[in-house]
Amino acid sequence: MRKVRCWLIPGAAAWLAGAAAAQTTDTLVYPPTPTEPVVDTLHGVSVPDPYRWLEDTDSPRTRAWIEAQNRLAERFLARLPLRQPLRRRLTELWNFERYGVPFEEAGALFYFYNSGLQNQSVLRRQPRGAANATTVLDPNRFSADGTVALTTLAVSPDGRYLAYGTSSGGSDWQEFRVRDLARGADLPDHLRWIKFSGASWTKDGRGFFYARYPEPRGATLREANRHQALYYHRVGTPQSADRLVYARPDQPEWSFAARVSHDGRYLVVSIGQGTDRRNRIHVLDLGDPRRPRLDERPRPLLDDFDARYEFLGNQGTVFYFRTDADAPRGRVIAVDLRRPERAAWRTVIPEGTDPHEVLQDVAMTADGFVVHVLRDAASRLRLYDRHGRRRREIPLPGLGSVTGLSARPDRSTFYFAFASFTQPPTIYRGDSRTGAIRVFRRPTFPVDPRDYVTEQVFATSKDGTRVPVFVVHRKDLTTDRPHPTILYGYGGFNIPVTPSFSVANLAWLERGGIYAVANLRGGSEYGEAWHRAGMRERKQNVFDDFLAASEHLIRLGWTEPKRLGIYGRSNGGLLVGATLTQRPERFGAAVPAVGVLDMLRFHKFTIGWAWVPEYGSADDPAMFPVLRAYSPYHNVRPGTCYPPTLILTGDHDDRVVPGHSFKFAAALQAAQGCANPVLIRIETRAGHGAGKPTWMQIEEEADRLAFFAWALGLAAGDRAPER
Repeated sequence: MRKVRCWLIPGAAAWLAGAAAAQTTDTLVYPPTPTEPVVDTLHGVSVPDPYRWLEDTDSPRTRAWIEAQNRLAERFLARLPLRQPLRRRLTELWNFERYGVPFEEAGALFYFYNSGLQNQSVLRRQPRGAANATTVLDPNRFSADGTVALTTLAVSPDGRYLAYGTSSGGSDWQEFRVRDLARGADLPDHLRWIKFSGASWTKDGRGFFYARYPEPRGATLREANRHQALYYHRVGTPQSADRLVYARPDQPEWSFAARVSHDGRYLVVSIGQGTDRRNRIHVLDLGDPRRPRLDERPRPLLDDFDARYEFLGNQGTVFYFRTDADAPRGRVIAVDLRRPERAAWRTVIPEGTDPHEVLQDVAMTADGFVVHVLRDAASRLRLYDRHGRRRREIPLPGLGSVTGLSARPDRSTFYFAFASFTQPPTIYRGDSRTGAIRVFRRPTFPVDPRDYVTEQVFATSKDGTRVPVFVVHRKDLTTDRPHPTILYGYGGFNIPVTPSFSVANLAWLERGGIYAVANLRGGSEYGEAWHRAGMRERKQNVFDDFLAASEHLIRLGWTEPKRLGIYGRSNGGLLVGATLTQRPERFGAAVPAVGVLDMLRFHKFTIGWAWVPEYGSADDPAMFPVLRAYSPYHNVRPGTCYPPTLILTGDHDDRVVPGHSFKFAAALQAAQGCANPVLIRIETRAGHGAGKPTWMQIEEEADRLAFFAWALGLAAGDRAPER
């Protein structure tokens, strides 16, 4: 066992009592992690991988390692002064009623509701004109501990059936079932081996389209997932009888998302390749919606794989799409099935002229379009008629985010949620004819948002790029002294990071901490050009932007290096791992969660191959040196003093497999050149994050915040220890 001196937690004289080996109270003993002489030769370069055995999550010695690491982390975390107070406070703050954005089907509203501490939100139905809603599906009954979660659902057009998916332990694998809503009971239908798919019903309500993979032959949580195919399931029949609608054995990396048009006439199939934003659109004419035809395969409509096309709705043969084709910040176009050639496309809503604005989302109503725009990463909402004429802007209650925009092309009513960093989501109902909006559901939350301030500042990155940064803090905080600060970022996959509400962030803010969010290249805050500036060979721009944001916060006087912690999840875990290994002296603590940390092997597991359009691949001789240069696992330097680090992962994560975090933790523990702790907390019934029950979220957030509080000196206002 390797011993390093560790910063003592006040009052923790025996915090490591019971460890397997003798130790003193100022010594942190890491579990033994043997190395093996595994070396890959990539493009003539030898690449050691001494901890590869940890990729086998289910082997007896990996399970023993997981148990030992969790014991060590638990002993450490149990002695943190704020762990229990934060758990209590998070439980108090979490206990408030909250609602999801409604959608309409068969004359009723459907929406999610949580009474406060329910592990999973329940699905409610409220008939049009009725005052009350009833529960039609309660996911809390799926499992005793709340770790079986609802993943997707679709109500049949006649309101008779509900198709829904579940996942267990946080896995991406889904199982579909069908519920008879009148009887409140499930039918025998049971579909398996589904990932990354919803369900879309035919107009007759007799069946639905969905996509699935072949049954895995090996480890279901590690085996690469390819050869997705599109099927049609008829209610009351076994999965073995499902009809194959479309498959491409010659294109194993193609994926399929199907949607039946509102009039029931067409099946619109979006064909993707990995996480590349570009897609193809194929269309199947179903004929009479009362007797849909399935004897043909979808035919190409937009098949150049040149841009992103999102189907919004149709009027007969005229299809409307949101796209970035010839418009990197987005526009709306109309394409007629009878004249699909590019020269015949009609621009309905053109790309805006403001370079700080990007078209984020569009919903089609009976009167036109509800358009969600981001300006410097904050939301604006506008109404356009069907001809693309701008009618009005809908006033929003401050600096925040619109989410869940929901509408139907046959009704003028639309719904959306609006939230900020300090105000939980309020659900609004709007009328696209008048532009009027009113509150549909407003939660009652025990913290007054007026006690807090959200500012937006702009950092300058290494190459001169302007990088937005949100800074949230208590109103009484000033820059007369540095404060413990958590800086969050993501920066990838064309995903924007906008103001969002978090109970955990409120618990941090009310104790005097600062929370900051950097809008990094790689996201979609400013459109496709912003995304491309942070992908593949330009990925270092993302890390430079994050470092620039941290330097700007220090320069403004809000914080200092020893009081600055960094946090990110998934691609954001990569962000934290890369900046941690590149500039360890810049930070006082780091928490990479479910991170992509081995950039040379990520594409070999589950759906990792799909990220190659974003990252590139080590199999490509041009990309190998780029990936190796920043891969966190491969850039841990022995003898370096790394800041206190808490790595978070779940052993059921089959998106970013936990071997990433396991290997990075082992390398960092072996390399640590000072007393700062390197811990890994491994949730043994959780995956990448979706569907995690409330109790598990509270425990994880309490540990994360307590670790940051201790490392950055938040507890009792003490200064962070000198390191």
